[in-house]
Amino acid sequence: MIGQLRSVVIDCPDPRALAAFYAELLGVPLAEGDSDDDWVVLGGPPGHQPRLAFQQALNLRPPAWPDPERPQQFHLDVTVDDIEAAEKAALALGARRLPGEGEGFRVYADPAGHPFCLCWD
Repeated sequence: MIGQLRSVVIDCPDPRALAAFYAELLGVPLAEGDSDDDWVVLGGPPGHQPRLAFQQALNLRPPAWPDPERPQQFHLDVTVDDIEAAEKAALALGARRLPGEGEGFRVYADPAGHPFCLCWD
C-alpha cells in the first residue's frame, strides 16, 4: 500500500453551504479546526475515516448530467432505508431530481449541481 485516502474534495462556489447540505444528508459532522472560508471538511480528523471536503471554486461550471458536454466526473452513492422519505428530505435540503433511475437508485443534483444517487437494497 502506498497511502490511505484522506479526503474526497468537491469544488463548489460556496463551501459552507454545500458542506451544510451534505452534513444533513449524510449525518456527518463538521470537522473541528479544519475549515475556513474557502475550505470546509466533514468527518473526523486526518487519519480517520475518509472525509468529505469542499473547496471554493468561484468559476465552477457544474456538471449538467446526462449532457456529455458537461459530464458528472464523479458522483456519490448514498444508501438509504426508505427512498420516499429520503427523497423528500433531500429535496427539502435543496437537492433536485435528475433524469435517470434504476432498480435500487435514483439520481439527484446537490445545490451546486453535482450528481449523487440515493440507493436502497
